Amino acid sequence: MKKILITLLLSCSIVFANAQKAESSSDSLTLIKKIENWYGQNMNYTTITALMAAESSIFPVPSELVIPPAVFIALKSDSRLNVFLVILFGTIGALIGATVNYFLLGMLLGRAVMYKFANSKIGHLLLLSGEKLQKAENYFNEYGKISTFIGRFIPVVRHFISIPAGFSKMNFASFALFTFVGAGLWNCVLALLGYFAHGQADMIARYSHEISIGIVVILVLAVVYFLIKFIKNHKK
Repeated sequence: MKKILITLLLSCSIVFANAQKAESSSDSLTLIKKIENWYGQNMNYTTITALMAAESSIFPVPSELVIPPAVFIALKSDSRLNVFLVILFGTIGALIGATVNYFLLGMLLGRAVMYKFANSKIGHLLLLSGEKLQKAENYFNEYGKISTFIGRFIPVVRHFISIPAGFSKMNFASFALFTFVGAGLWNCVLALLGYFAHGQADMIARYSHEISIGIVVILVLAVVYFLIKFIKNHKK
Protein backbone atom coordinates (compact mmCIF):
# COMPACT_ATOMS: atom_id res chain seq x y z
CA MET A 1 0.00 0.00 0.00
CA LYS A 2 2.80 2.41 0.89
CA LYS A 3 4.59 1.81 -2.42
CA ILE A 4 1.36 2.35 -4.35
CA LEU A 5 0.66 5.65 -2.59
CA ILE A 6 4.20 6.90 -3.11
CA THR A 7 4.10 5.92 -6.79
CA LEU A 8 0.83 7.78 -7.28
CA LEU A 9 2.14 10.83 -5.46
CA LEU A 10 5.30 10.95 -7.53
CA SER A 11 3.50 10.41 -10.81
CA CYS A 12 0.99 13.14 -10.11
CA SER A 13 3.63 15.52 -8.81
CA ILE A 14 5.60 15.23 -12.07
CA VAL A 15 2.47 16.32 -13.88
CA PHE A 16 1.03 19.07 -11.69
CA ALA A 17 4.35 20.67 -10.75
CA ASN A 18 4.99 21.49 -14.39
CA ALA A 19 1.60 22.05 -15.98
CA GLN A 20 1.21 24.67 -18.69
CA LYS A 21 -1.05 27.69 -18.17
CA ALA A 22 -4.69 26.68 -18.24
CA GLU A 23 -7.80 28.78 -18.50
CA SER A 24 -9.87 28.80 -15.34
CA SER A 25 -13.56 29.50 -14.94
CA SER A 26 -12.92 31.21 -11.58
CA ASP A 27 -10.64 34.06 -10.52
CA SER A 28 -8.69 31.88 -8.12
CA LEU A 29 -5.67 29.88 -9.29
CA THR A 30 -5.92 26.10 -9.51
CA LEU A 31 -3.62 23.95 -7.41
CA ILE A 32 -1.67 23.06 -10.54
CA LYS A 33 -1.22 26.70 -11.49
CA LYS A 34 -0.01 27.68 -8.01
CA ILE A 35 2.59 24.94 -7.95
CA GLU A 36 3.62 25.67 -11.52
CA ASN A 37 4.19 29.33 -10.58
CA TRP A 38 6.27 28.34 -7.54
CA TYR A 39 8.46 26.03 -9.58
CA GLY A 40 8.89 28.59 -12.32
CA GLN A 41 10.00 31.28 -9.86
CA ASN A 42 12.26 29.13 -7.70
CA MET A 43 13.73 26.50 -9.99
CA ASN A 44 17.37 27.33 -10.73
CA TYR A 45 20.69 25.48 -10.62
CA THR A 46 21.26 26.35 -6.94
CA THR A 47 17.81 25.05 -5.98
CA ILE A 48 18.31 21.89 -8.02
CA THR A 49 21.70 21.22 -6.38
CA ALA A 50 20.35 21.84 -2.87
CA LEU A 51 17.25 19.69 -3.33
CA MET A 52 19.21 16.82 -4.83
CA ALA A 53 21.76 17.06 -2.00
CA ALA A 54 18.86 16.70 0.44
CA GLU A 55 17.40 13.83 -1.61
CA SER A 56 20.71 11.97 -1.52
CA SER A 57 21.01 12.38 2.25
CA ILE A 58 18.44 11.30 4.84
CA PHE A 59 15.88 14.02 4.10
CA PRO A 60 12.68 12.76 2.40
CA VAL A 61 12.94 14.78 -0.83
CA PRO A 62 12.12 12.50 -3.80
CA SER A 63 14.32 13.13 -6.84
CA GLU A 64 11.21 12.57 -8.94
CA LEU A 65 9.96 15.93 -7.69
CA VAL A 66 13.15 17.77 -8.68
CA ILE A 67 14.67 16.66 -11.99
CA PRO A 68 11.53 16.04 -14.12
CA PRO A 69 9.95 19.43 -13.24
CA ALA A 70 13.28 21.19 -13.86
CA VAL A 71 13.64 19.53 -17.27
CA PHE A 72 10.04 20.40 -18.09
CA ILE A 73 10.80 24.06 -17.37
CA ALA A 74 14.11 23.90 -19.26
CA LEU A 75 12.31 22.74 -22.40
CA LYS A 76 10.20 25.90 -22.54
CA SER A 77 11.32 28.41 -25.18
CA ASP A 78 11.72 31.23 -22.64
CA SER A 79 13.51 29.18 -19.99
CA ARG A 80 16.93 30.13 -18.63
CA LEU A 81 17.66 26.53 -17.71
CA ASN A 82 19.55 24.04 -19.85
CA VAL A 83 18.55 20.37 -19.76
CA PHE A 84 22.14 19.11 -19.64
CA LEU A 85 23.06 21.53 -16.86
CA VAL A 86 19.97 20.45 -14.91
CA ILE A 87 21.27 16.87 -15.03
CA LEU A 88 24.82 17.97 -14.17
CA PHE A 89 23.90 20.12 -11.17
CA GLY A 90 21.41 17.51 -9.99
CA THR A 91 24.20 14.92 -10.08
CA ILE A 92 26.58 17.24 -8.22
CA GLY A 93 23.91 17.74 -5.58
CA ALA A 94 23.43 13.98 -5.25
CA LEU A 95 27.18 13.53 -4.74
CA ILE A 96 27.23 16.27 -2.08
CA GLY A 97 24.40 14.64 -0.13
CA ALA A 98 25.94 11.17 -0.43
CA THR A 99 29.31 12.52 0.74
CA VAL A 100 27.68 13.98 3.86
CA ASN A 101 26.14 10.57 4.57
CA TYR A 102 29.47 8.86 3.94
CA PHE A 103 31.62 11.02 6.22
CA LEU A 104 29.25 12.43 8.84
CA LEU A 105 26.74 9.63 9.32
CA GLY A 106 28.78 6.61 8.28
CA MET A 107 32.36 7.27 9.40
CA LEU A 108 31.95 9.88 12.16
CA LEU A 109 28.76 8.81 13.95
CA GLY A 110 29.18 5.13 13.18
CA ARG A 111 26.92 2.12 13.05
CA ALA A 112 25.62 2.00 16.63
CA VAL A 113 24.64 5.68 16.75
CA MET A 114 23.02 5.60 13.32
CA TYR A 115 20.83 2.59 14.13
CA LYS A 116 19.78 4.24 17.38
CA PHE A 117 18.93 7.43 15.51
CA ALA A 118 17.10 5.52 12.76
CA ASN A 119 14.78 3.99 15.34
CA SER A 120 14.16 7.28 17.18
CA LYS A 121 11.12 9.53 16.76
CA ILE A 122 13.15 12.05 14.77
CA GLY A 123 14.44 9.29 12.54
CA HIS A 124 10.90 8.09 11.88
CA LEU A 125 9.79 11.63 11.04
CA LEU A 126 12.51 11.63 8.38
CA LEU A 127 11.07 8.31 7.12
CA LEU A 128 14.18 6.55 8.38
CA SER A 129 14.13 3.25 10.25
CA GLY A 130 16.49 0.55 11.39
CA GLU A 131 14.87 -1.78 8.87
CA LYS A 132 15.64 0.54 5.93
CA LEU A 133 19.18 1.09 7.14
CA GLN A 134 19.66 -2.65 7.54
CA LYS A 135 18.38 -3.22 4.01
CA ALA A 136 20.95 -0.77 2.64
CA GLU A 137 23.74 -2.31 4.71
CA ASN A 138 22.83 -5.84 3.63
CA TYR A 139 22.87 -4.70 0.02
CA PHE A 140 26.30 -3.12 0.47
CA ASN A 141 27.69 -6.21 2.20
CA GLU A 142 26.37 -8.44 -0.57
CA TYR A 143 27.56 -6.47 -3.60
CA GLY A 144 30.47 -4.46 -2.20
CA LYS A 145 31.72 -1.22 -3.76
CA ILE A 146 29.64 -1.56 -6.94
CA SER A 147 26.50 -1.31 -4.76
CA THR A 148 27.09 2.46 -4.50
CA PHE A 149 26.54 2.56 -8.27
CA ILE A 150 23.73 0.02 -8.68
CA GLY A 151 22.01 1.22 -5.52
CA ARG A 152 21.29 4.61 -7.11
CA PHE A 153 18.54 2.90 -9.14
CA ILE A 154 16.88 1.11 -6.21
CA PRO A 155 14.26 2.80 -3.96
CA VAL A 156 15.24 3.09 -0.27
CA VAL A 157 18.73 1.77 -1.00
CA ARG A 158 19.42 4.86 -3.14
CA HIS A 159 19.02 7.20 -0.16
CA PHE A 160 21.02 5.21 2.38
CA ILE A 161 23.66 3.18 0.52
CA SER A 162 26.33 5.81 1.27
CA ILE A 163 25.94 5.26 5.03
CA PRO A 164 27.15 1.62 5.11
CA ALA A 165 29.89 2.70 2.66
CA GLY A 166 31.02 5.03 5.43
CA PHE A 167 30.69 2.27 8.02
CA SER A 168 33.15 0.14 6.04
CA LYS A 169 35.47 3.10 5.27
CA MET A 170 35.24 2.39 1.56
CA ASN A 171 37.88 4.13 -0.55
CA PHE A 172 36.44 7.61 -1.09
CA ALA A 173 37.68 8.02 -4.67
CA SER A 174 35.86 4.83 -5.69
CA PHE A 175 32.80 5.86 -3.70
CA ALA A 176 32.67 9.30 -5.35
CA LEU A 177 33.13 7.87 -8.86
CA PHE A 178 30.47 5.17 -8.50
CA THR A 179 28.06 7.58 -6.85
CA PHE A 180 28.52 10.30 -9.46
CA VAL A 181 28.09 7.97 -12.43
CA GLY A 182 25.12 6.15 -10.88
CA ALA A 183 23.38 9.37 -9.86
CA GLY A 184 24.05 10.86 -13.31
CA LEU A 185 22.44 7.92 -15.11
CA TRP A 186 19.46 7.97 -12.74
CA ASN A 187 19.00 11.70 -13.39
CA CYS A 188 19.02 11.00 -17.12
CA VAL A 189 16.13 8.58 -16.57
CA LEU A 190 14.26 11.25 -14.59
CA ALA A 191 15.02 13.80 -17.31
CA LEU A 192 13.20 11.58 -19.80
CA LEU A 193 10.12 11.73 -17.55
CA GLY A 194 10.25 15.52 -17.72
CA TYR A 195 10.65 15.35 -21.50
CA PHE A 196 7.60 13.11 -21.95
CA ALA A 197 5.54 15.24 -19.53
CA HIS A 198 6.42 18.31 -21.61
CA GLY A 199 4.99 16.57 -24.65
CA GLN A 200 1.66 16.17 -22.83
CA ALA A 201 1.41 19.83 -21.76
CA ASP A 202 -1.75 20.51 -23.78
CA MET A 203 -3.58 17.57 -22.23
CA ILE A 204 -2.44 18.58 -18.74
CA ALA A 205 -3.77 22.11 -19.27
CA ARG A 206 -7.08 20.79 -20.60
CA TYR A 207 -7.73 18.62 -17.56
CA SER A 208 -6.02 20.79 -14.93
CA HIS A 209 -9.12 21.07 -12.72
CA GLU A 210 -9.74 17.31 -12.67
CA ILE A 211 -6.07 16.62 -12.00
CA SER A 212 -6.07 19.09 -9.11
CA ILE A 213 -8.99 17.29 -7.46
CA GLY A 214 -7.27 13.94 -7.93
CA ILE A 215 -4.05 15.26 -6.40
CA VAL A 216 -5.84 16.56 -3.32
CA VAL A 217 -7.57 13.20 -2.83
CA ILE A 218 -4.28 11.30 -3.15
CA LEU A 219 -2.46 13.67 -0.77
CA VAL A 220 -5.20 13.28 1.84
CA LEU A 221 -5.06 9.49 1.55
CA ALA A 222 -1.27 9.54 1.84
CA VAL A 223 -1.34 11.76 4.94
CA VAL A 224 -3.96 9.54 6.59
CA TYR A 225 -1.94 6.42 5.78
CA PHE A 226 1.32 7.75 7.21
CA LEU A 227 -0.44 9.12 10.32
CA ILE A 228 -2.00 5.71 10.99
CA LYS A 229 1.37 3.99 10.50
CA PHE A 230 3.12 6.52 12.75
CA ILE A 231 0.54 6.02 15.51
CA LYS A 232 0.86 2.23 15.26
CA ASN A 233 4.67 2.40 15.45
CA HIS A 234 4.46 4.80 18.40
CA LYS A 235 2.18 2.40 20.30
CA LYS A 236 4.58 -0.48 19.66
